[in-house]
Amino acid sequence: MKLSRRDLHRIVLGIGAVALVPVAARQAIVLGAKMAAPDPLALVDPELLPAARMLMERGFPPMTREALPAIRAGWVTPPLLPAPEVVQKTIPGPAGAPPVPIELISPGPSARLRPAILHIHGGGMISGRARHLTAFCQSLAAEFGAVVVNVDYRLSPETPFPGPVLDNYAALEWMAANAQSLGIDPARIAIIGESAGGGLAAMVALMARDRGKVPLCQIVLIYPMLDDRTGSMRAVPPQIGRIGWTAEENRFGWSSFLGAPAGSEKVPRGSVPARERNLAGLPPTFIGVGTLDLFADEDIAFSRRLIAAGVKTNLHVTPGAWHGFDIFVPEARVSRAFTAAWKADLRSAFGS
Repeated sequence: MKLSRRDLHRIVLGIGAVALVPVAARQAIVLGAKMAAPDPLALVDPELLPAARMLMERGFPPMTREALPAIRAGWVTPPLLPAPEVVQKTIPGPAGAPPVPIELISPGPSARLRPAILHIHGGGMISGRARHLTAFCQSLAAEFGAVVVNVDYRLSPETPFPGPVLDNYAALEWMAANAQSLGIDPARIAIIGESAGGGLAAMVALMARDRGKVPLCQIVLIYPMLDDRTGSMRAVPPQIGRIGWTAEENRFGWSSFLGAPAGSEKVPRGSVPARERNLAGLPPTFIGVGTLDLFADEDIAFSRRLIAAGVKTNLHVTPGAWHGFDIFVPEARVSRAFTAAWKADLRSAFGS
């Protein structure tokens, strides 16, 4: 599957929001930018290099909130697979909110209850739709013999936290409440999310833990967006986060989602997984990230905290890989190893 993130990759935070970042943090970021940085392309895995060079050389102009319609229109929808069937549905939304559109994908009738996957798409909290990952979800349903629910949650900044989280949690509760009619084994429900979808998956898992209504057997976080402080309060090495998703784009995405500047001293509880004090009680978790990904440090740090909290954790770090590498170059050796790693965890969780 090849998915274009063309416009998404060049989102830039407006000057007004940057001005709200604390002075000390801004100085650290500026000093980091002035350092003699290694050429990030020199660190890229050879099979990923042509795509990385293309992304860096494309040179799209900075974009703002006013450009969001064009950014969103830049996504490409891969053609659907012949099977399994995709059924469009709307389910009850959070209290006082609109119904939530979903795609329901099932391999078909089975004498046994099937495992189930809640899929949450990426897009920096501000872009992407469920339909852009429909073919991917069809492949999951076919490969794992699973019922897949692909959620078309509301985007920020139009709907800031907690709206997007509540939309996805509503889909999770709907799956559990209708497990029998959907042919779902309620003991084998997993969540998968990539990038912003990975961050939202972590938020939904925390909500499920706290509410105690839906047990999860696994969460798969694919280069997840977990910490609003990355690139705002916390500078990153200058060679990291240059390909696929940058610190500037990260500030824009988080600021849109939080309704306040990324890296603010206080954020609403449950809105930033990396700021959650207690991670105990989360389900087994897979986290995968590349060494050149902006999220490398925050994902590794989150994995350490999960381990310390007693959560079964599998951290997979891919050398020379940047954000979204497995989507752009799926046939590369490192992409195949990365995908095989999270699929193996999911297969184990499903007992298959």
